[in-house]
Amino acid sequence: MEEANRHPFLKGLSKHRGAPPTAIVIFGASGDLTSRKLIPAIYNLAVDHLLSADFFLMGYGRKPIPEKEYREHALTSVDSHSRRPLASDIWDRLEQQIFYQSGGYDDPEAYTALADRLDALEKKVGRDLQLLFYISTPPQVFGAILENLGRSGLARRNLDSPLFSKVIVEKPFGKDLATAQRLNQVILQQFEERQVYRIDHYLGKETVQDLLVHRFANAIFEPIWNRQYVDCVQITVAESLGVGTRGGYYDQSGALRDMIQNHTMQLLSLIAMEPPVSLDPEAIRDEKVKVLQAVQPLTLDSENADVVRARYDAGLIGGSPVSGYLEGEGIPDDSTTETYAALRLSINNWRWKGVPFYMRSGKRMARRVSEIAIQFKRPPGILFSGDARFDLAPNTMVLRIQPDEGSTLLLNAKVPGLETRTQPVKMHFHYETTFGSNTPEAYERLILDSMVGDNTLFIRGDETEASWRLITPILDHWQDCGPTGLESYAAGSWGPLASERLLWKNAHQWRRPGF
Repeated sequence: MEEANRHPFLKGLSKHRGAPPTAIVIFGASGDLTSRKLIPAIYNLAVDHLLSADFFLMGYGRKPIPEKEYREHALTSVDSHSRRPLASDIWDRLEQQIFYQSGGYDDPEAYTALADRLDALEKKVGRDLQLLFYISTPPQVFGAILENLGRSGLARRNLDSPLFSKVIVEKPFGKDLATAQRLNQVILQQFEERQVYRIDHYLGKETVQDLLVHRFANAIFEPIWNRQYVDCVQITVAESLGVGTRGGYYDQSGALRDMIQNHTMQLLSLIAMEPPVSLDPEAIRDEKVKVLQAVQPLTLDSENADVVRARYDAGLIGGSPVSGYLEGEGIPDDSTTETYAALRLSINNWRWKGVPFYMRSGKRMARRVSEIAIQFKRPPGILFSGDARFDLAPNTMVLRIQPDEGSTLLLNAKVPGLETRTQPVKMHFHYETTFGSNTPEAYERLILDSMVGDNTLFIRGDETEASWRLITPILDHWQDCGPTGLESYAAGSWGPLASERLLWKNAHQWRRPGF
């Protein structure tokens, strides 16, 4: 740890988690994601002494911005959005390692200038730097950035060294199967798969990471995590907000693309996967892909369809009236975009045959909450049945992802008293209560993982395509149907009645998330 004494960033550094000398280049350097999440995440990694002394941040964008002004912009981002207060000693060191390069995303000469600046940084520190390119731009320029990184030689630098170049690609990874396949082709023409980190910030959340620990580090759960004991699984990703000023973008996307295809499918694969042979990233990602490949094609065109779509109308959120989707800014009057989608899935493998998986996601719902609920089968009705004294509920394990991360186990217990009466009770675990409230943000974990070369929490190319193979037929069907079959629900509710009917076939009902 002699080096840690010379470099303040390395004090207290774990030799297993410390990042190597790295230059991160953020494309879309003045964008909202960079300001709200990426720069604060990098600052917090510096506070935790997890950045190399030879760490550099290079912002890249179309707009010419003086370096001093960009550093001031970065300072504002940290001051406004970091989970920690600004520490002037940390910031003063980090600020000197922040730079800015302007240029067009489709301008080859700009990438030559970028390469020259990165070479100059290496000469300054006297050592090679790992280059990490973070593409945080609108998807229409993904291809131009990737191709120019390839042409300039930046994409394949140091491939025979541990400090090879890497690229982080933000979602969306295409808008259907064909576009996802084309994007993967473009990526793999310039980079090898080991260099690519397709990011979904949900995978950086503590509860999502804890799924593997819940399942495979606790002997009481894994033996009953199968078709013999599980009655159904419900995944809910609900938002109370509407589309706001993102109406133009959202109307080209919808709930199925925006949330189900990526976030919700990731939760499904983690909760349903088989035990990997090790914690090796590829072993885990192999099992996730197998789950998606085992999901059966959905029934779309019948009264017993496996999919419901809907759009929110005017309603009440927190007691205040809100307008419907069609009244939103940038929404065309003839829009058929769904703000809510619910699916009923079947996984055709030994573990889950016959267990329905329900997932739903929507805007303007009753509350903001994301959770996975594993509902277990009821015990035989021999002792406690047919009597009003016995209020029984199915045992349920609920894993809460946001806003209050933790887990709840629903059990049945005897009510105190001389008479035998039962009542459902809850056993709660809250991350904040046990570990404190200053939990690292998802982007902190994911940026650090990409720097140290751990791609466990990132999405492989075949995984994106497996997910799109399930979702694309639904999108094609809805496009053919136009407004036919598009349900409605009041803002502030839990969705349309049709989504309840989706569960009635199996005598199930949606639980009230958060309760």
